[in-house]
Amino acid sequence: MAGTLYLCATPIGNLEDMTFRAVRILKEVDLIAAEDTRNSIKLLNHFEIKTKMTSYHEYNKVDKAVYLVNKLKEGLNIAVITDAGTPGISDPGEELVRQCYEAGITVTSLPGACACITALTMSGQPTRRFAFEAFLPYDKKERAQILENLRNETRTIIIYEAPHHLKKTLKECREYLGNRNMTVCKELTKRYEQKRKSTLDEMIAYYEDNEPRGEYVLIFEGKSLQELKEEKQQEWNQLTVQEHMEHYLEKGMDKKSAMKQVAKDRGVSKRDIYQELLQSN
Repeated sequence: MAGTLYLCATPIGNLEDMTFRAVRILKEVDLIAAEDTRNSIKLLNHFEIKTKMTSYHEYNKVDKAVYLVNKLKEGLNIAVITDAGTPGISDPGEELVRQCYEAGITVTSLPGACACITALTMSGQPTRRFAFEAFLPYDKKERAQILENLRNETRTIIIYEAPHHLKKTLKECREYLGNRNMTVCKELTKRYEQKRKSTLDEMIAYYEDNEPRGEYVLIFEGKSLQELKEEKQQEWNQLTVQEHMEHYLEKGMDKKSAMKQVAKDRGVSKRDIYQELLQSN
């Protein structure tokens, strides 16, 4: 019988957030794959966990995942832990899970601490729908593309950021997102946990005077559907009715359907569009 892969959430700052189940599983498995064994040994020692560890990180995630899958096939049970939080979210655990599914290995996840959810729930921003971006990529072109895609995002947006990049990232977000309402959380679950809810402009000004320290979670309010609708209508109104019609006709719409859609886009009746087209011809 093949073994099971356990994704074990670990505390993001407060050791009391370790679950009873996670402690038990980490004691019972045959091997623990840790993102950084030097950090994880402190956690294991605290909970008197003696299970053998092996390193599994960003730079060995593909080859080491093959090794771990083979061990699972041999019947070993393996737990994955990261430096903090839930494995598989923006970390190497994602690759191991993918390979396990391809190999038919059972995967299960133990609920626990997760920085993005912890920050979202305390942010005061809408929580029903959200888009999680983790850390923005370093590549300028890819980074700009993601921010451009977020420009009209109506869901709450969650981004991770390190202190030495915070001011630059806030300014970039201002360029693409405008002056959104937002919340900045740092040092989550720790003694000096902070939450600051304000506008993006005010947040930029604050961190010009207060040097960022600690790891940050940025939560941006999504663009309202009404605002999005008004912006789109302004774009349409910059076109003539004839140009607007051509836009849909080129997409393969018949004239009647195109006229109906143009009327809807511009917030007027189909009769108005018909009269405008007659006058322009």
